[in-house]
Amino acid sequence: MKIGAPKEVGQGESRVAMTPDSALQLQKLGYDCAIETGAGLAAGFSDALYEEAGVEIIKTPAGLWKAVDIIAKVRPPTETEAKRLKHGQLLISFFYPGQNEALMELARSKGASVIAMDMVPRISRAQKMDALSSMANIAGYRAVIEAGNNFGRFFTGQVTAAGKVPPAKVLVVGAGVAGLAAIGTATSLGAITYAFDVRPEVAEQIESMGAEFVFLEFEESGQDSSSTGGYAAPSSPEFREKQLEKFRELAPEMDIVITTALIPGRDAPVLWTRDMVEMMKPGSVIVDLAAERGGNCELTEKDEKIVSDNGVTIIGYTDFPSRMAAQSSTLYSTNIRHMMTDLTPEKDGQVKHDMEDDVIRGATAVHDGEITFPPPPPKVAAIAAAPRKEAAKELTPEEKRAQELAAFKAQTKRQVTLLAVGAALVLGVGLIPGMPASFMQHFIVFVLSVFIGFQVIWNVAHSLHTPLMAVTNAISSIIILGALIQIGSSSVLITILGALGIFMASVNIFGGFLVTRRMLAMFQKS
Repeated sequence: MKIGAPKEVGQGESRVAMTPDSALQLQKLGYDCAIETGAGLAAGFSDALYEEAGVEIIKTPAGLWKAVDIIAKVRPPTETEAKRLKHGQLLISFFYPGQNEALMELARSKGASVIAMDMVPRISRAQKMDALSSMANIAGYRAVIEAGNNFGRFFTGQVTAAGKVPPAKVLVVGAGVAGLAAIGTATSLGAITYAFDVRPEVAEQIESMGAEFVFLEFEESGQDSSSTGGYAAPSSPEFREKQLEKFRELAPEMDIVITTALIPGRDAPVLWTRDMVEMMKPGSVIVDLAAERGGNCELTEKDEKIVSDNGVTIIGYTDFPSRMAAQSSTLYSTNIRHMMTDLTPEKDGQVKHDMEDDVIRGATAVHDGEITFPPPPPKVAAIAAAPRKEAAKELTPEEKRAQELAAFKAQTKRQVTLLAVGAALVLGVGLIPGMPASFMQHFIVFVLSVFIGFQVIWNVAHSLHTPLMAVTNAISSIIILGALIQIGSSSVLITILGALGIFMASVNIFGGFLVTRRMLAMFQKS
């Protein structure tokens, strides 16, 4: 079978669904590859590169649609393109079947099958095909770059001879894939980053990326996002009012706001109102990644960059992935290739459309002359919510002092008991008839050294045990000197004990330094 990628006809669309590298991988699955003339030019892939990869170049879009069995696209097909579909042909692209019922009906009437890349279920096995996440990742990164391009200061704070520059404060609303990408980019650029999300299970993800989670005190149990495919569920009106109140509190402090709150198939909720924009400082920037569905900011204009009356720049572009066309095309074509791998289990260049497969069934909108949208929920849950942790009770100063005193008394009691038992044992050994005084002197020193060593090592944090033990074991192996001295004794027993001491101390010395060397090598770039 032959798979082809036409040139995208959408205004400003620079991506392409097949790259020379992905074409090579598709050929390994047994497919022939074709592409329309100039389809990859806007993304930086010339026709010559495709020819080198063994891809057939077809001059006209009509010729391509007619010649191939599988069409790989980025944007949903236009009505003109959909009319070119033929019986048995497979279309793989973003399709948004919930908003394109007429397009689905047209594909059904043509006898074609449609796999919507935006409908890939969000389960672990399907991550390699999750094109929405791939594009959201790029959009989140690009949003920070666009914000920096329109922001008049550094992201990171600086102290120079010319003066002090404070770090930028960035607020990311929504911590999905795009939000986390924006958090990572803003943090790496040196900004002080804050993030908010209604899903409780993402708080740890936000904090792990170096941002501060904006906590909202509200007694409402967060819905398990596995029931909504990993997306945030709509909030109650009371929660929304509390949320807006928190944003109004933050608005005067923020330099950059990036909003990413959007659920596929629904209008974007308004989270940044006109009065919040008016509270922001002149020169601040808002990047609205939900502009395609109305925007999270009340003043957003789709595909436009505007400046408010108080000097706040509001960016409502909807083509962020297309602004990084080479990277976007590489990731999207890889998603397509992984989908084709699942559709070709025998690697024989023949599509096996298995409707029992959770991923294929979930992404299929039209098949065998029937509209199969919406799909049944996947058998595997998407993202389970983390169990809610109960907040630790805040102790009063008096309770803290009482707690510390009780801990000190318990520790003192343990140590006194240990010393008393140890002293009794040493005394008992000394009372043994015929025990030489010289032995007792050495024995007492040995017991004290063991006790002190135990106390020192026991109080070290577990995370430091490996590096600490690696060095202390090597240094403590000074006992090898004592064994070397005693090995020349006239007593056979002492000689054997000395030899064993040398052997064990040698293992300690070489093992300690070997472990230390391996640990240090972990931190070397080479």
